[in-house]
Amino acid sequence: MAEEDPQGKKRIIIISVSAFLLVAMVVAVTVGVNFTNREDSDSDSEGNNNKPHVASTVKAVKAFCKPTDYKKECEDNLLANVGNTTDSRELIKLAFNITVGKIGDGIKKTHLLEDVEKEPRAKMALDTCKKLMNLSIGEFDRSLERIKKFDLNNLESFLMSLRVWLSGAITYQETCLDAFENTTSDASKKMKTILTSSMHMTSNALAIITDLSDTILNLNSSRSGRQLIDNEPIVEHDDVNKVPSWVHDSSSVGVRRLLNVPENKLNPDAIVAKDGSGKFKSINDALKQVPEKNQKPFVIFIKEGVYNEFVEVTKKMTHVVFFGEGPNKTRIIGKKNFIDGINTYNTATVAVQGDYFVAINMGFENAAGPHKHQAVAIRVQADKTIFYRCAMDGYQDTLYAHALRQYYRECTISGTIDFVFGDAVAVFQNCTFIVRKPLQNQQCIVTAQGRKESHQPSGIVIQDCYIVPENQNVKFEHKAYLARPWKNFSRTVFMKTYIGDFIQPDGYMPWQGPNGTLTGMDTCYYAEYNNIGPGSDKSKRVKWPGIKVLTSQAASIFLPSMFFHGDDWIRVTRIPYNSGEKSPKLPNSSGEKPPKQ
Repeated sequence: MAEEDPQGKKRIIIISVSAFLLVAMVVAVTVGVNFTNREDSDSDSEGNNNKPHVASTVKAVKAFCKPTDYKKECEDNLLANVGNTTDSRELIKLAFNITVGKIGDGIKKTHLLEDVEKEPRAKMALDTCKKLMNLSIGEFDRSLERIKKFDLNNLESFLMSLRVWLSGAITYQETCLDAFENTTSDASKKMKTILTSSMHMTSNALAIITDLSDTILNLNSSRSGRQLIDNEPIVEHDDVNKVPSWVHDSSSVGVRRLLNVPENKLNPDAIVAKDGSGKFKSINDALKQVPEKNQKPFVIFIKEGVYNEFVEVTKKMTHVVFFGEGPNKTRIIGKKNFIDGINTYNTATVAVQGDYFVAINMGFENAAGPHKHQAVAIRVQADKTIFYRCAMDGYQDTLYAHALRQYYRECTISGTIDFVFGDAVAVFQNCTFIVRKPLQNQQCIVTAQGRKESHQPSGIVIQDCYIVPENQNVKFEHKAYLARPWKNFSRTVFMKTYIGDFIQPDGYMPWQGPNGTLTGMDTCYYAEYNNIGPGSDKSKRVKWPGIKVLTSQAASIFLPSMFFHGDDWIRVTRIPYNSGEKSPKLPNSSGEKPPKQ
């Protein structure tokens, strides 16, 4: 047992007695400053009652902004609005509200881009930006709302939620800028100028929360020790007090029962059928029945058939469950693509924004083909989403794991270039990644993770999976790689996964930016741990600073329960899930192709 750290214990006590989260949050960051302020006040109170306020406020703001990357902006914005307060609660509220205000100002300033009306791609990019900036504001709003309902008994999980949501806000703003990449006007530069201040303040907010989260994490680690990946962990059981209240509502079929009830005995909330045997022929029509602010599973049973429609699960449609008859039987197919004038974000056949979305036995496809370039099958930007036994099929940019927490189990994802990409906190278990044949002279890349800043908790974790070619033509005619860094701090970890021999020995390729510059090699985080198969040999991997060698302890932080910092939302569904147990035996490294799942 690790020895207790007196200072750490003192901090925990301070946090525990706080009645309001904002006190708890910032006390851990500014505890030293608050004590100093108190001493300053005591020493000055006898002679000068005015000096302490200004000096103390400045000290408090400087300490508050210390973890940030844009300190001057943090300090200047707070000092211009803070008044005489040194109250940590007011500082964090003020920082969040200033950031929301700056994003809102950015939306208003988009009128400066009136010239984009002349260019269809730029106009679409501008429309996309407005949606994304509103989503970004939404992440701050829910952070402030959650703060009011904070439970001190679940501090680590709560702080992770704040980090995930603020990271999502950063991702949305960055995606806004990405939308202008392929436009010919100077709108990209203008939009970058409009968003610079809000992006910096969002980054600062995340840095402050991350600093506190790391403090709590380190204290907990020093008290209890971290679980090693190669050790047998304690198996956690469902705790009635830790799961959402809607799970226990017997009026709904629920996700748990879906896994065991025969299809002919299902009692879903809506049935969709192409042949007219259900109440709805369209998935979107069924989605209109989801109650606003829904708090229990709304199960939509989608019968066998090909559904040619753009499906959007909006932000208001929470706890939606798509239950199909099999990924090759129930399929949603679209053909939107970049070559036809649509930006990547808007090419998705299915877009998921509603939290707690679950898909079971579903197929999602973009059938535009490799010659149409970027063509997304499904874009996921909802928190705590689960995909079980689903298929995502396409070529370039198949699965857009855009933002927030996502779990994939026993799914098949196929594609060519960057076919799993985005900036979510995403874990894939027991999934199969199928590399398809691209266009002539194209190379294949499985993942392109888009973490922009080091403070973001996002990354792709691929555990107990298979990475295989669709056929031998891929192996012999085209080079294939595990990943390339879409953004500077791109992070992807491959654990206990079968890697076929078609993957190039160097494993990774750099991202080619504007003017042919290569980026990401120094700041990315790519790691492989205990993988098998002929393509798993690490001896000839690229020697970038961003390629990491993991010990079992270092690898443990990427186990789902630790990477998500709370996994009750997965366990409660009873969908098969390995929180960190020893992995099932995978095929040996003889080169034999693994069995299909």
